[in-house]
Amino acid sequence: MDKFVIHGGNKLVGRVSVNGAKNSALVLMPATLLNSGFNQIDNTPEVNDIFTMIKLMEHLGVRIEFANHKLHLDSSNISSQVAPYEYVKKMRASVYVLGPLLTRFGYAKVSMPGGCAWGPRPINLHLEVMKKLGADIQLEEGYIIARSKRLHGSKIHFDITSVGATGNAMMAASLAKGTTIITNAAMEPEITLLGNYINLMGAKIDGLGTSTLEIEGADELKSAHILNISDRIEAGTLMTAAAITRSKIELIYNQPQHCESVFFKLEESGVKINIFNELIEIDAENLNIKSVDIITAAYPGFPTDMQAQWIALMSVADGVSSVTDSIYHDRFNHVPELIRLGADIEVINNSAIIKGVKELKGAKVMSTDLRASASLVLGGLVASGVTEVLRIYHLDRGYQRIEEKLKALGAEIERVTTTEF
Repeated sequence: MDKFVIHGGNKLVGRVSVNGAKNSALVLMPATLLNSGFNQIDNTPEVNDIFTMIKLMEHLGVRIEFANHKLHLDSSNISSQVAPYEYVKKMRASVYVLGPLLTRFGYAKVSMPGGCAWGPRPINLHLEVMKKLGADIQLEEGYIIARSKRLHGSKIHFDITSVGATGNAMMAASLAKGTTIITNAAMEPEITLLGNYINLMGAKIDGLGTSTLEIEGADELKSAHILNISDRIEAGTLMTAAAITRSKIELIYNQPQHCESVFFKLEESGVKINIFNELIEIDAENLNIKSVDIITAAYPGFPTDMQAQWIALMSVADGVSSVTDSIYHDRFNHVPELIRLGADIEVINNSAIIKGVKELKGAKVMSTDLRASASLVLGGLVASGVTEVLRIYHLDRGYQRIEEKLKALGAEIERVTTTEF
């Protein structure tokens, strides 16, 4: 097991590139189950969640080659429609195989998903979608068993916007008979990219980028090649690293429009941001960071996946701020660990009240989930002394060797093998 050892206090300087988005790649990969052919997804990050999905897809019979961020998937010889517990337990995104398997083969048996260690995230919306499209759904011995001769178009309305359920609905409806209309659909860039990919396969999805989608089901879909978008959460994390260390860095990032909510809040805190096509300059040199409140929201609002990192930044800002998570009400496992570094934070219901302190001090802290890990690394970068971040396997699920990027910018951070848990 690895940990990070961080000697805090270094300024960051230089330029790094943002990797491909793991959240979009994790839905593009199951989408290849919709066709029988050779598919390619470029700009795929080398992170553990991707390798977990590769193992699951290979179990289903997909032949995969992965090199130089190019992912080749041959879906012409699917041999199983069963996604077993041993794969699915590791990652909630595994449930994305439900819609494609069901709509193409008329049958899917998918283990109830696992994933991050914090909070329940039920999949009832996914199941209700499949029922709306005409599937028979049974839950047996921890598995979802879905059957249908052929799915049929339907009207689907989400009372609560859901990225995962929207993605599964789009994939299932793409081979359904007739037209499906989805209202209050997720508008995240990852969903728009998925729609573009399915359209490249030969389906017809209108309304991408809006909350209303219209999907005309096809009888058959063909293989396709797509370029993955860059990771807006990695970009936001690196921008926050510059802010918390009062530094000036540059990011090569080809979809800056996806980060507008984070840009706005950083600028409100005093950070200067300049965008030159695909180059973003983040300038926080010699700043006194101002306290800024946030409320997380579905895209294009402030992302819940940036909530923990923002709390780390506000821990050393001037004044008092509040961070409210309206998406996941119990996503605050990072707070006790930030307090170990000297932060002054109180959690009340689904809000954190942060009183900025002049200094954080290094300590041994433990990661509990992916984004919590990122917040502890940020705290370690600015803390005096040495910070050890344990259980960074959580971080490796979604960030590709982030310590190398931080080192390239001047941080003193090392990955060390340890027996500590």
